[in-house]
Amino acid sequence: MRLATWNINSIRTRVGRAVDFAVREDIDVLAFQEIKCKPEQFPYAPFEEAGYHVEVHGLNQWNGVAIASREPITEVSTAFAGMPGFAKGHEGPDAPLEARALGVTVGGVRVWSLYVPNGRSLDDPHLAYKLHWLDALRTATAAEIAANPSRPLALVGDFNIIPFDHDNGDPDIVVGRSTHVSPEERAAFFALESAGLTDVVRPLIPEGFTYWDYQRLKFPRNEGIRIDFVLGSDAFASAVTGASIHRDERKGEQPSDHVPVVVELDLGGPEEDDDLPMIFA
Repeated sequence: MRLATWNINSIRTRVGRAVDFAVREDIDVLAFQEIKCKPEQFPYAPFEEAGYHVEVHGLNQWNGVAIASREPITEVSTAFAGMPGFAKGHEGPDAPLEARALGVTVGGVRVWSLYVPNGRSLDDPHLAYKLHWLDALRTATAAEIAANPSRPLALVGDFNIIPFDHDNGDPDIVVGRSTHVSPEERAAFFALESAGLTDVVRPLIPEGFTYWDYQRLKFPRNEGIRIDFVLGSDAFASAVTGASIHRDERKGEQPSDHVPVVVELDLGGPEEDDDLPMIFA
């Protein structure tokens, strides 16, 4: 299986790029974030013509997640257990949920496409929401793995956290002044390890950014950051055979400010004929 994650920054604007990438790179499962549309606005036809099933969770022109898969999609969830909501000026347990999580099962693998809250600034209520959201994600993931430890599980997407200093090439993002690099955010990211998750890309690709701001020539200057990840359970991590960060997708006409991250899995089972288009094993 080839699994990819991509913050597409508006699927309707970049549907051509998304489908071309999926077909060209022989992607079996592609998780999107920041699709910026409702399900009825999603451009299903190009994906379906390319042989993909699509599941979408979007509520308005902000946020939104989706998953395209060559295999049938089952066990669809649009929120994880305990996921908090947020609305400006609306605090408490009944705050409305945003479209930031989509869990599905494909080919025996449980995949969550996640768009973690940004945090906005160190003194903004959105940062507290972000930390609460991540803590609930950790708890829910630990429970999901405990309930089915042999099933490969992956949390993929835009985590809006820069875990290490060498993941930050943007001079405008400064510890003590900016979100994404605060000790609290980094601790929340690393706490996901206690839920039984591992960053499966970093061991294979220790360096490399996944996002470059559109402003100030940051891509030509390579002033990027690494905030898009594939975190896998032990059953998932043990199946990973390769990974890649597709930097060239930041080039060309109307690129997203993020690029795809891809992992390759060997899930065992009977061997497939080389001539077959599917690569699920």
